Amino acid sequence: MTIIRNRAERRAAEKHLAKTNATYSEHLVKLPESEWPADVPWGLAQVWRNRDYLVQVFEAQNPCRARLSILRTAIDRTGWKADIPWEDLQRLKNECGYEGWDAVEVYPSQKDVVNVANIRHLWIMVEPLSFAWRRT
Repeated sequence: MTIIRNRAERRAAEKHLAKTNATYSEHLVKLPESEWPADVPWGLAQVWRNRDYLVQVFEAQNPCRARLSILRTAIDRTGWKADIPWEDLQRLKNECGYEGWDAVEVYPSQKDVVNVANIRHLWIMVEPLSFAWRRT
């Protein structure tokens, strides 16, 4: 996405995103590689989209199966819209095909924080987590 420099550019971007978002349903669909960005990040394996979210699935190494990078498909005056509810993260994980696996979200030590966008990252674990709640 290009850098938005003023209110008019932000409003134009908001309008464009709203129009694009309206073409999608509430459920994720896998995007073909022809619709991926030109500069594909290393390890990108899948891209999913619905009217509210973009989910990028990256390859990962043991003990993780994959990493889901999730962001809203709307902007506000601060950038990509924030506040992704837990219920949406769980539903998106499931819709990407990982309903049978545990996932974790990491809150690193302060010295390792990288916070450049409103993106949430879920690491899909290979093995069930020993400390997770389980229904009996």
